[in-house]
Amino acid sequence: MEHTVTLDQLPQMPMGKVATLPARELARLQQEAGKVMERAKLINNLLDGVFVRRFGDRAAAIRQESGKEYGVIRFHEDELEIVADLKKEVKWDQQKLATIVSRIAESGEDPGEYVKLTHGVDERKYSAWPNHIKAVFEEARTTQSGRQAFKIVVPER
Repeated sequence: MEHTVTLDQLPQMPMGKVATLPARELARLQQEAGKVMERAKLINNLLDGVFVRRFGDRAAAIRQESGKEYGVIRFHEDELEIVADLKKEVKWDQQKLATIVSRIAESGEDPGEYVKLTHGVDERKYSAWPNHIKAVFEEARTTQSGRQAFKIVVPER
């Protein structure tokens, strides 16, 4: 079978024209795009490792000298600016926070002034609940559609 469209041609084509392509052609394009994305991710991960190996010690030394534990630092190599961004990731122990929130509420203050309070229900657990329990939560539950995704599966021969 001759392919009518390449991945390079695809972005220049009107969506309506692409939509008229045979399903097998769309499946081939989707499969090729997936392979390109996998390869790009692999290369990106490799380069991330190279950058850490090449610049990590220097960035760590600059951070220590400047007393800047997180965020963006800049330095130069070969007349190029190297930007190293170390994100700060904070995780909170949910059980300990719940205890603190209870203490704040017991003292008569509004915990919402100090912490972001959210509640959620695992959908799989909700589905397994008996109907009389579901009924209690029903008014607090809404559903909406997410983004629809398609994958064309071509049987192997």
